[in-house]
Amino acid sequence: MLVIAAIGGAGGIGKTWLALTWAHRHLDRFPDGQLFVDLRGFSPNSQPMGPVGAVRGFLGALGVAADRVPHNLDAQAALYRSLVADKRMLVVLDNAATAEQVVPLLPGSASCTVLVTSRHRLHGLVARHGARPLPLGMFTDAEAHALLVTILGPDHVAADEHSVAEIMALCGGFPLALGLIAARIRHHLPTADAVAELREFGLDALDADDPTASLPAVLSWSLRRLTERQRTVFALLGITPGPDIGLPAATSLTGLPVEETRAVLRALADVSLLDSHPGGRYAMHDLVRAYATTYAQHNLPEPVRRAALERVVDFYRHTAHTADRFLNPHPAPIRLHPPAPSAHPQPLPDHPSALAWMDTHHPHLLAAQHTAAGHQRHQAVWHLAWTLTAFHRRRGHRHDEVAVWQAATDAAEHLPAATRTLAHRRLGSAHAALGWHEQAIEHLHQALALAEHHQDPTQQAHNHHALARAWERRGDNRRSLEHSRRARDLFHALGQTVWEAVTLNTVGWYAARLGDYDTARDHCQQALTLHGRHHDPNGEADTLDSLGYIDHHTGHYHQAIDHYQQALTLYRTLGNTSQSADTLDRLGHSHTALDQHTQACSVWREALELYREQRCEADAERVQLQLGNLLKAAPASTSLPAAVRSSPTTIIDTRL
Repeated sequence: MLVIAAIGGAGGIGKTWLALTWAHRHLDRFPDGQLFVDLRGFSPNSQPMGPVGAVRGFLGALGVAADRVPHNLDAQAALYRSLVADKRMLVVLDNAATAEQVVPLLPGSASCTVLVTSRHRLHGLVARHGARPLPLGMFTDAEAHALLVTILGPDHVAADEHSVAEIMALCGGFPLALGLIAARIRHHLPTADAVAELREFGLDALDADDPTASLPAVLSWSLRRLTERQRTVFALLGITPGPDIGLPAATSLTGLPVEETRAVLRALADVSLLDSHPGGRYAMHDLVRAYATTYAQHNLPEPVRRAALERVVDFYRHTAHTADRFLNPHPAPIRLHPPAPSAHPQPLPDHPSALAWMDTHHPHLLAAQHTAAGHQRHQAVWHLAWTLTAFHRRRGHRHDEVAVWQAATDAAEHLPAATRTLAHRRLGSAHAALGWHEQAIEHLHQALALAEHHQDPTQQAHNHHALARAWERRGDNRRSLEHSRRARDLFHALGQTVWEAVTLNTVGWYAARLGDYDTARDHCQQALTLHGRHHDPNGEADTLDSLGYIDHHTGHYHQAIDHYQQALTLYRTLGNTSQSADTLDRLGHSHTALDQHTQACSVWREALELYREQRCEADAERVQLQLGNLLKAAPASTSLPAAVRSSPTTIIDTRL
């Protein structure tokens, strides 16, 4: 059987180098010779070579005189195949543009091997002729390091490992980029200067007068055979927010129908300018994206770029708004203008799909807010912060919450007073969640002052509630209780029973923290009734957690475990991993109080994992110490995992 290998990948990724290196290393396998032709599928200064020219070249290499070459292509191909029949030869067809360019050059003999290189995915060659696709990816760190060692020498690399590591990171494993930088270093450019150029100039640092040694030039050759529409979409993908894109967002970005967008994405993937990933997502290498961004700036009018970005930002904004309605079933009403024309937000049918969408698109939403801020779309900036808050709280994205609300607070300077009030409150709450107390109190007091100045009792109530949370994190439960009571009274007077239930629970929580368990239990029971009446599972979970805390501290450990487990069930259903971690932490103490060491170990290990995922280092360290202390307290016969039995034990937690 004829062996055909189709080596594919982006320009500059090393397809030709791989084919020639392999051919050289396996000369002994092809005693009858090797044939090579550059089909010029992506050449800077010529059109692709036609089959006639390539076959004539092969016939000449095989010793056929020019006057004996048939005029008809089919006859030429037949003569070529007859000459290589039963010979052990290697045929290298480099830089092919299409399968049609390759097929006449395939020998009919099973004793031959063919290597084809192309930036295109030659689907026809695979489907009709059994070619084996060999897609090339970027170098791994180990491969990139080995290449630099080969070019620069081990001593040079060892002398400045830090700069070498930064070069590898900035080149992202792109073989041509690594080779270009290494060549310049070898020609007496100091390694630190090479790093500085890459860091400052990016893709421009990889340009050169010789087009074969210029990454921008090599990438430009891939665009020559694209249609105008494909080049436009390529450029837009360079400026779109986020690390990758799916078909729904791409459809809004391009303003094209879904099927046309899909066809263009596939075409760009087929010429290795896009990488297709599982789940129908497409991504560009950072250097390819930098080229696409530059191409967009030079070739797309500013109104075209602005309209595309407006559409894709509105896609993310409106879809996130839909998701937030599932995650936050009792939001304050906000005014959302219709999306830009040809922007098509994604419908989300239920809570699980909403949470999954937010998990996938969280980086895109952060990037969309940044894009909106750059275009002074102040309302979009504020609205994206709003729609992310419930998700951030559930997933524990505390640093991102600060970032989005800082941007929203800046944008709110151009928006109505009520928006400024809310932005300062949310920013203060975000600071408080990270333990940045002074900044938190400053913004929360600013928000409260604005609410009082504008005589807005609803905003006053929300600000007192936020101040209660902030003072709790500072450890001042008395101030927290005072603010919580004021919030409760305001919400009650306003008839906002959902928020009255929330603040009844917080009054109960702070009363419990101060040791007034009867008051605490009474308020939490009232809150639980109201939350159930309004079908607020997150509020129910918070209140059940409070009741678990009250039960634990009044010695009712079995009831505490029951309440904590009910809360966990709701939190897990809601995808609230942030609150789940805190409840798991508290549940472990109730198990420990009953000498249920195995159960305590299990829940604390889960809490530890969640805290680490959320970058809550202090909480993770505390739980790790609790696990270590558990080993000290547990009898030797208790079945605890080996990882716990080897944990360090230094500090006894006072709540055990």
